[in-house]
Amino acid sequence: MTYTVGMYLADRLVQIGLKHHFAVAGDYNLVLLDQLLLNKGMEQIYCCNELNCGFSAEGYARSNGAAAAVVTFSVGAISAMNAIGGAYAENLPVILISGAPNSNDHGTGHVLHHTTGKTDYGYQLEMARQVTCAAESITDAHSAPAKIDHVIRTALRERKPAYLEIACNISSEPCVQPGPVSSLLAEPEIDHKSLKAAVDATVAFLEKSTKPVMLVGSKLRAANALAETEALADKLQCAVTIMAAAKGFFPEDHAGFRGLYWGEVSTPGAQELVESTDALLCIAPVFNDYSTVGWSAWPKGPNVILAEPDRVTVDGRAYDGFTLRAFLHALAEKAPARPASAKNGSVPTFSLPATSDEAGLTNDEIVRHINAMLTSDTTLVAETGDSWFNAMRMTLPRGARVELEMQWGHIGWSVPSSFGNAMGSQDRQHVVMVGDGSFQLTAQEVAQMVRYELPVIIFLINNRGYVIEIAIHDGPYNYIKNWDYAGLMEVFNAGEGHGLGLKATTPKELAEAIAKAKANTRGPTLIECQIDRKDCTDTLVKWGRKVASANARKTPLA
Repeated sequence: MTYTVGMYLADRLVQIGLKHHFAVAGDYNLVLLDQLLLNKGMEQIYCCNELNCGFSAEGYARSNGAAAAVVTFSVGAISAMNAIGGAYAENLPVILISGAPNSNDHGTGHVLHHTTGKTDYGYQLEMARQVTCAAESITDAHSAPAKIDHVIRTALRERKPAYLEIACNISSEPCVQPGPVSSLLAEPEIDHKSLKAAVDATVAFLEKSTKPVMLVGSKLRAANALAETEALADKLQCAVTIMAAAKGFFPEDHAGFRGLYWGEVSTPGAQELVESTDALLCIAPVFNDYSTVGWSAWPKGPNVILAEPDRVTVDGRAYDGFTLRAFLHALAEKAPARPASAKNGSVPTFSLPATSDEAGLTNDEIVRHINAMLTSDTTLVAETGDSWFNAMRMTLPRGARVELEMQWGHIGWSVPSSFGNAMGSQDRQHVVMVGDGSFQLTAQEVAQMVRYELPVIIFLINNRGYVIEIAIHDGPYNYIKNWDYAGLMEVFNAGEGHGLGLKATTPKELAEAIAKAKANTRGPTLIECQIDRKDCTDTLVKWGRKVASANARKTPLA
């Protein structure tokens, strides 16, 4: 058998740990899909559309470390770029692979289908460069290996998505075979002199403090430094707080854990800890308008140590040339014990009283039931909206994961992302919290959960509208057409699947539905939870008002 460009790509994807890749077929990528199918080390998983394909790959990257999505030119790739923008914002290495026009058509003046009608087909590559860390177009077999390796290597190093465009006549062309994958996985060299200086400066800063606090941010997983952060917390013995998008990135059973810092909507006691400390060690944070509650809770000043994935800033000086993981590991060896803040803080607890079995279902009751389901093997996916705030209230057992998309914030993200996440970690229990408005954007990907018999449990909160937008800025555009959400499962089953659709209007019905969902191991279960439109968390309302105020700032007068 002749070894081809498509086979080279498939081998490289398997070498970096992919057991699946996601795809939507189109005439520019059909031969490439055939070539990828020849590799039995990786299964081809199909999605309903390219946006969902991108988000499914994004979810797979969350559970597997990297992912790939294969789409067709223009009509496919431009749709997928929305999700790739999300992967860029959320620091996830997704390889977007697009079939492309025949290499012989370049420069001919031909107007091709699936294009904008221009005779220059380079516009898609230029668009992709805005949402990826590396982008290459392959129009000859000779340069394909170097371009494939460059894209994959850069995506893994930067923890960002990358883009490959392969002309439809090139994927089956003869090609050399790949060597070992070690060069693609190698970490950058460390500047040990700069690392030592950063550690020494940080230790000196901490030694002058009396009550340091750690604040854990959402880039920590991309920096591959979760274990090093816990080891540093063990050494410092200080209070540790998390930012909202980092929920699940630090063990909540740790002796120093003191909950969520999120300005006015923090865990009780956490805001005072963070804002009164004389040394705040911010580890891999993202300070945007959402995480700072409309810029009202942005830690800055001389008492802040900023440890980012590519540099550390302490006491007015910046250091780089090393990884965050290397810095945290070295710091843990020299850091002084500073337990005062942990002694003053309180351990966060989650407790809600049960309501009558026959009472109307409430937001609090849903959260109480979901929290009781969580185990060390659970991955909880919380959609943009009040599901964020409900996830923040929960207490996580060690090993439980929470997945959020708080930087990109695309409603509907959770459904295809949880599909990809479940495909990549089938040994875990997958639970999704999603609102009705968000669900309507990407609902069809539940059909693929049916197709692949993934037992994802979806709690669909039906409050007939975009409640997060109502909290930020109300208007008639926030109210949607109601669906029979539970009834959709029979549509997706089509007489052959094992999806289960249930409705819950009381706590008793919810408990019964959860029991049935746990027993349904051959497909997804959607539990439509019907609650009052005004029933949402107090924190969403407080946070929404702050964000709305920030959005409404007036232009300064000249």
